[in-house]
Amino acid sequence: MAVYPDRPLQLEPGCDRCPALVDCRERIVWGAGSRYASIIVIGEAPGYGEPDADHWRGGNWTGIAYTTRHSGRRIRTLFADLGYADEVFFTNAVKCFPADPDDPTTNREPTAAERDRCMAHLDAEFDLIAPTVAVPTGKHATATLLEADGKTLDGFLERVLEPFQCDTFDVAVVPILHPSYQDVWLTRLGYTSETYTAAIGAALAGALAT
Repeated sequence: MAVYPDRPLQLEPGCDRCPALVDCRERIVWGAGSRYASIIVIGEAPGYGEPDADHWRGGNWTGIAYTTRHSGRRIRTLFADLGYADEVFFTNAVKCFPADPDDPTTNREPTAAERDRCMAHLDAEFDLIAPTVAVPTGKHATATLLEADGKTLDGFLERVLEPFQCDTFDVAVVPILHPSYQDVWLTRLGYTSETYTAAIGAALAGALAT
Protein backbone atom coordinates (compact mmCIF):
# COMPACT_ATOMS: atom_id res chain seq x y z
CA MET A 1 0.00 0.00 0.00
CA ALA A 2 1.30 3.46 -0.88
CA VAL A 3 2.52 5.60 2.00
CA TYR A 4 0.31 8.36 0.65
CA PRO A 5 -2.09 8.42 -2.29
CA ASP A 6 -0.93 9.61 -5.68
CA ARG A 7 -4.31 10.69 -7.06
CA PRO A 8 -5.14 14.16 -5.74
CA LEU A 9 -8.59 15.59 -6.37
CA GLN A 10 -7.73 18.35 -8.83
CA LEU A 11 -10.73 20.65 -8.75
CA GLU A 12 -9.33 23.58 -10.75
CA PRO A 13 -5.95 22.80 -12.35
CA GLY A 14 -3.99 26.00 -12.87
CA CYS A 15 -6.13 27.99 -10.42
CA ASP A 16 -4.89 31.59 -10.43
CA ARG A 17 -7.38 33.23 -8.06
CA CYS A 18 -4.62 34.48 -5.74
CA PRO A 19 -1.75 36.14 -7.66
CA ALA A 20 0.57 36.28 -4.63
CA LEU A 21 0.19 32.53 -4.09
CA VAL A 22 0.69 31.77 -7.77
CA ASP A 23 4.00 33.62 -7.61
CA CYS A 24 5.41 31.62 -4.67
CA ARG A 25 3.95 28.13 -5.01
CA GLU A 26 5.57 25.24 -6.85
CA ARG A 27 2.35 23.27 -7.22
CA ILE A 28 -1.27 23.59 -6.14
CA VAL A 29 -1.75 21.22 -3.21
CA TRP A 30 -4.99 19.33 -3.72
CA GLY A 31 -6.71 17.09 -1.22
CA ALA A 32 -6.28 13.35 -1.54
CA GLY A 33 -7.48 10.17 0.09
CA SER A 34 -10.61 8.06 0.04
CA ARG A 35 -13.41 9.48 -2.12
CA TYR A 36 -15.78 7.82 0.37
CA ALA A 37 -14.05 9.14 3.48
CA SER A 38 -16.03 9.51 6.68
CA ILE A 39 -13.31 11.86 8.02
CA ILE A 40 -11.79 14.93 6.36
CA VAL A 41 -8.57 16.28 7.90
CA ILE A 42 -7.99 19.97 7.23
CA GLY A 43 -4.78 21.93 7.66
CA GLU A 44 -4.32 25.67 7.23
CA ALA A 45 -2.03 25.72 4.17
CA PRO A 46 0.90 23.70 2.83
CA GLY A 47 4.44 24.47 3.91
CA TYR A 48 7.43 24.96 1.65
CA GLY A 49 8.46 21.31 1.99
CA GLU A 50 11.71 19.51 1.26
CA PRO A 51 12.30 19.34 -2.51
CA ASP A 52 15.36 17.09 -2.17
CA ALA A 53 13.73 14.48 0.10
CA ASP A 54 13.38 10.96 -1.29
CA HIS A 55 9.72 10.65 -0.40
CA TRP A 56 8.19 13.09 2.09
CA ARG A 57 8.81 16.22 0.04
CA GLY A 58 5.59 18.01 1.00
CA GLY A 59 2.57 19.13 -0.96
CA ASN A 60 4.27 22.17 -2.47
CA TRP A 61 6.34 19.66 -4.49
CA THR A 62 4.03 16.61 -4.66
CA GLY A 63 0.74 18.43 -5.21
CA ILE A 64 -0.81 16.24 -2.48
CA ALA A 65 -1.89 17.49 0.94
CA TYR A 66 -0.12 16.28 4.09
CA THR A 67 2.93 14.74 2.47
CA THR A 68 5.67 16.47 4.51
CA ARG A 69 8.21 14.51 6.49
CA HIS A 70 7.04 15.88 9.84
CA SER A 71 3.40 16.96 9.77
CA GLY A 72 2.23 14.76 6.91
CA ARG A 73 3.85 11.58 8.12
CA ARG A 74 2.73 12.24 11.68
CA ILE A 75 -0.91 12.89 10.82
CA ARG A 76 -1.17 9.96 8.41
CA THR A 77 0.43 7.63 10.96
CA LEU A 78 -2.00 8.86 13.63
CA PHE A 79 -5.07 7.98 11.61
CA ALA A 80 -3.59 4.68 10.48
CA ASP A 81 -2.87 3.75 14.10
CA LEU A 82 -6.45 4.64 15.02
CA GLY A 83 -7.74 2.30 12.32
CA TYR A 84 -8.97 4.96 9.89
CA ALA A 85 -6.28 4.72 7.20
CA ASP A 86 -8.83 4.00 4.46
CA GLU A 87 -11.49 6.40 5.75
CA VAL A 88 -9.69 9.75 5.61
CA PHE A 89 -9.40 12.54 3.06
CA PHE A 90 -6.54 14.99 3.69
CA THR A 91 -6.68 18.61 2.54
CA ASN A 92 -5.93 22.23 3.46
CA ALA A 93 -8.15 25.28 3.80
CA VAL A 94 -5.75 27.12 1.44
CA LYS A 95 -4.32 25.02 -1.38
CA CYS A 96 -1.09 26.89 -2.13
CA PHE A 97 2.05 27.57 -0.12
CA PRO A 98 1.95 31.16 1.21
CA ALA A 99 5.56 32.31 1.29
CA ASP A 100 6.85 34.92 3.71
CA PRO A 101 8.11 37.86 1.62
CA ASP A 102 11.28 37.98 3.73
CA ASP A 103 12.01 34.25 3.38
CA PRO A 104 10.54 32.33 0.44
CA THR A 105 11.01 29.01 2.25
CA THR A 106 8.94 30.06 5.29
CA ASN A 107 5.17 30.24 5.67
CA ARG A 108 3.18 33.34 6.36
CA GLU A 109 -0.47 33.21 7.39
CA PRO A 110 -2.84 33.24 4.43
CA THR A 111 -4.75 36.49 4.13
CA ALA A 112 -8.49 36.69 4.72
CA ALA A 113 -8.97 37.24 0.98
CA GLU A 114 -6.92 34.12 0.14
CA ARG A 115 -8.90 32.04 2.60
CA ASP A 116 -12.13 33.37 1.17
CA ARG A 117 -11.17 32.64 -2.45
CA CYS A 118 -10.08 29.11 -1.57
CA MET A 119 -13.26 28.39 0.39
CA ALA A 120 -14.93 27.42 -2.90
CA HIS A 121 -12.44 24.55 -3.29
CA LEU A 122 -13.01 23.37 0.29
CA ASP A 123 -16.76 23.60 -0.24
CA ALA A 124 -16.45 21.47 -3.38
CA GLU A 125 -14.42 18.85 -1.48
CA PHE A 126 -17.10 18.61 1.17
CA ASP A 127 -19.76 18.18 -1.52
CA LEU A 128 -17.81 15.46 -3.31
CA ILE A 129 -16.56 13.53 -0.27
CA ALA A 130 -19.57 14.08 2.04
CA PRO A 131 -17.66 13.27 5.26
CA THR A 132 -19.32 12.83 8.65
CA VAL A 133 -16.52 14.40 10.69
CA ALA A 134 -14.02 17.20 10.01
CA VAL A 135 -10.73 17.28 11.91
CA PRO A 136 -9.02 20.68 11.66
CA THR A 137 -5.38 20.57 12.71
CA GLY A 138 -4.55 23.69 14.64
CA LYS A 139 -5.94 27.14 15.30
CA HIS A 140 -6.24 28.51 11.78
CA ALA A 141 -7.97 25.49 10.27
CA THR A 142 -10.42 25.45 13.18
CA ALA A 143 -11.09 29.17 12.68
CA THR A 144 -11.84 28.50 9.00
CA LEU A 145 -14.64 26.08 9.86
CA LEU A 146 -16.08 28.48 12.41
CA GLU A 147 -15.88 31.33 9.90
CA ALA A 148 -17.89 29.23 7.44
CA ASP A 149 -20.75 29.52 9.93
CA GLY A 150 -20.12 33.20 10.56
CA LYS A 151 -18.46 32.57 13.94
CA THR A 152 -15.09 33.53 15.39
CA LEU A 153 -12.53 31.52 17.35
CA ASP A 154 -12.01 32.79 20.88
CA GLY A 155 -9.20 30.67 22.33
CA PHE A 156 -8.06 27.59 20.44
CA LEU A 157 -6.73 25.39 23.24
CA GLU A 158 -10.13 25.32 24.90
CA ARG A 159 -11.51 23.87 21.66
CA VAL A 160 -9.05 20.97 21.33
CA LEU A 161 -10.99 17.67 21.29
CA GLU A 162 -14.22 19.53 22.07
CA PRO A 163 -16.59 18.61 19.21
CA PHE A 164 -18.90 21.20 17.67
CA GLN A 165 -21.20 21.25 14.68
CA CYS A 166 -20.42 23.09 11.44
CA ASP A 167 -23.81 23.68 9.85
CA THR A 168 -22.43 25.03 6.56
CA PHE A 169 -20.70 21.74 5.79
CA ASP A 170 -23.07 19.57 7.84
CA VAL A 171 -20.29 17.88 9.81
CA ALA A 172 -19.24 17.35 13.39
CA VAL A 173 -15.90 19.05 13.99
CA VAL A 174 -13.17 17.61 16.25
CA PRO A 175 -10.25 20.07 16.50
CA ILE A 176 -6.81 18.67 17.27
CA LEU A 177 -3.39 20.20 17.80
CA HIS A 178 -1.33 20.98 14.74
CA PRO A 179 1.41 18.31 14.55
CA SER A 180 4.12 20.97 14.43
CA TYR A 181 3.08 22.28 17.85
CA GLN A 182 1.78 19.08 19.40
CA ASP A 183 4.82 18.37 21.54
CA VAL A 184 4.75 21.90 22.96
CA TRP A 185 1.14 21.76 24.12
CA LEU A 186 0.49 18.13 25.07
CA THR A 187 1.79 18.29 28.62
CA ARG A 188 0.21 21.71 29.17
CA LEU A 189 -3.13 20.16 28.30
CA GLY A 190 -2.47 17.24 30.62
CA TYR A 191 -1.83 14.58 27.98
CA THR A 192 0.92 12.15 27.18
CA SER A 193 1.34 11.09 23.56
CA GLU A 194 -0.50 7.85 24.35
CA THR A 195 -3.43 9.43 26.21
CA TYR A 196 -3.78 12.13 23.55
CA THR A 197 -4.02 9.52 20.78
CA ALA A 198 -6.58 7.60 22.81
CA ALA A 199 -8.59 10.77 23.41
CA ILE A 200 -8.63 11.53 19.68
CA GLY A 201 -9.87 8.01 19.02
CA ALA A 202 -12.64 8.38 21.58
CA ALA A 203 -13.70 11.79 20.24
CA LEU A 204 -13.80 10.49 16.67
CA ALA A 205 -15.78 7.41 17.64
CA GLY A 206 -18.31 9.58 19.41
CA ALA A 207 -18.62 12.04 16.53
CA LEU A 208 -18.95 9.29 13.93
CA ALA A 209 -21.67 7.61 15.95
CA THR A 210 -23.92 10.68 16.11
